[in-house]
Amino acid sequence: MAWNDQVAFVTGASQGIGRACALLLAEAGAKVVIASRNLDQLHSLADEVARACGEEGRVLPIKTDVSSEDEIVHAFEKAQQQFGKVDILVNNAGATRDGLLLRMKRKDWDEVLTTNLTAAYLCMQQALPGMVRRRYGRIISISSVVAYMGNAGQANYVASKAGILGLTRALAQEVASRNITVNAVAPGFIETAMTDKMTPDAKEKLAGRIPLARLGQPLDVAHAVKFLASDEAGYITGQVLHVNGGLYLGS
Repeated sequence: MAWNDQVAFVTGASQGIGRACALLLAEAGAKVVIASRNLDQLHSLADEVARACGEEGRVLPIKTDVSSEDEIVHAFEKAQQQFGKVDILVNNAGATRDGLLLRMKRKDWDEVLTTNLTAAYLCMQQALPGMVRRRYGRIISISSVVAYMGNAGQANYVASKAGILGLTRALAQEVASRNITVNAVAPGFIETAMTDKMTPDAKEKLAGRIPLARLGQPLDVAHAVKFLASDEAGYITGQVLHVNGGLYLGS
């Protein structure tokens, strides 16, 4: 694959897994559209890419709230204007609003499902027409280990991440004939802003449940995303790549 011919669009790119994915794809040579609500962090990432790659103009930061369909459409229009296409879509943007289902507010349910699942569907719809015309594309969505294991107090988050799996499998069958692959990555517990809320004792106990005895790093997930975006993964579609240190060993 000639990475310098590729254009990647990464949602939730301002921090954590999204930032690591964007940086790794840019370092490989791809042009990268980075979308997030935090424009300052996006500009910081763009500066980091320019320093790492010694080249400006390969990263396009776009302030985007993926809960808004209009903002998603606008972001893809800007990507098209700047780079002319999107070859790789990484659906990474995510939100949590934890609480027991018995007391969960409807707005907390809706916000998580909208950000984690509906936004992925909307981004896919924007990216697909060009991919279908060019008969090439890579779509990778970030699910979670909890889509398989469940997690008390996260019914909305678990439902959204399980929905990503079904969406991935359905779309993979719809577009395989156009040489478009659609896969998911299911991270375990990764050192991000979400896990930063945990106490050191809670992190230590959690690491004790993981066979590799540590929480993952964003780069662990980014390497999986890069692989699924590569030519080496060209015969893989409708699949889930687990990146969880052995926490979950099921199929």
